Amino acid sequence: MSVLILFIVSFAAAISTFYVNEHLKQGPVRSSAFLSLSIAIFFFLFPKLLSPYLTTNIPVVFIGSSFIGMVSARLVSNYFLIGAAGLVFCTVYLNTSSFFNGYGGALGTSAAISLLAVLSLPILKASGKFTNGFHLLRKIVFNRKLRK
Repeated sequence: MSVLILFIVSFAAAISTFYVNEHLKQGPVRSSAFLSLSIAIFFFLFPKLLSPYLTTNIPVVFIGSSFIGMVSARLVSNYFLIGAAGLVFCTVYLNTSSFFNGYGGALGTSAAISLLAVLSLPILKASGKFTNGFHLLRKIVFNRKLRK
């Protein structure tokens, strides 16, 4: 049950940060910082509200997933993909958090890996050709039209 709660938090954090970033026009850093600080203060003030495992891990998962929500709408504007990247982040966090012990930037690195994994889905899906995926990636990154 605790793992399910972490997945829900991760999904909600990525989407809510993206929403505050793009629709409320607060910018990526401010939206991530505000939401993460709100969650951290809540669990600081009410540490006995949930189990110690959740009290420790919910703020960390929320902060890491909020990094995913900082993505530009030019790159990803689909809420489902952003939420899916949040779920991938939670999976990476739960399975590799012991390996990143003591390393700085583990949350950001895990968030970047998660977002890149979700961004690669259209590349792998496009006509079954890997080279066509590179053309799609160039179009996304450089905002150019594809040549036929």
